[in-house]
Amino acid sequence: MKKVVIIGGALVIIVIILIVIGLSNLGPIIKTAVNKYGPQITKTEVTLKDVGISIFSAEATLKEFRVGNPKGFKSPYAVSVGKVHVNVDERSLTEDTIIIDKIEMVAPEIVYERGLKTDNFKALLNNVKGTAKEEKATEKKSGDSAGGKNIIIKDFLMSNAKLSLAVTMADVRNEEAEIPEIRLKDIGVKDGGIPPAEAYERILAELHKSVSYPGVSNALKESLKNIGADIKGAGKDIEKQAK
Repeated sequence: MKKVVIIGGALVIIVIILIVIGLSNLGPIIKTAVNKYGPQITKTEVTLKDVGISIFSAEATLKEFRVGNPKGFKSPYAVSVGKVHVNVDERSLTEDTIIIDKIEMVAPEIVYERGLKTDNFKALLNNVKGTAKEEKATEKKSGDSAGGKNIIIKDFLMSNAKLSLAVTMADVRNEEAEIPEIRLKDIGVKDGGIPPAEAYERILAELHKSVSYPGVSNALKESLKNIGADIKGAGKDIEKQAK
């Protein structure tokens, strides 16, 4: 009986050690994935400075995460956030579909920049859509997901965002616009997992809706009134978009 107890206790210890080792490796895995595949998905600069791992809660904290702007926009970034909390089901890391229980963006700084015919988030969204189409084409051709892994995001939350407005041709900035909380549930669940680009596309589409809603457009129009005659055409274009 004692032997059984000893063997059982040893197995539990081994399992705990394996889990700890797996979680300790999770940080570098996430950082590498973001810095390597992020720019491929958005066609812009994407950087992540560091990842902290809580062994007891299996939660990762992404530190200083930033998504750059597409070409043609002057703002240094589209999204910058000091902390993003990510809870990953570590058991799924060895599976074809990685399950992310929760992603929470804490007080991100967002810059919504309008150009003559488009804005930075619409340009980002078009880039991501293009990547998603490429992944689907590759998957259809090879019979496997392009990156070898699909993902499921059970809960995505972005709150307390600070939104700055900008106009590409005039360097106008306005800090007064606000956007509502964004919460998405069960991304990719119905499909049994989706490619990362497709998941990012769904989140970015919702974010674009929030940053381009009438309240933001009206605030941007007010800023444009003070610019002068040189960008009246841009003001009319933005007014059409607001309507």
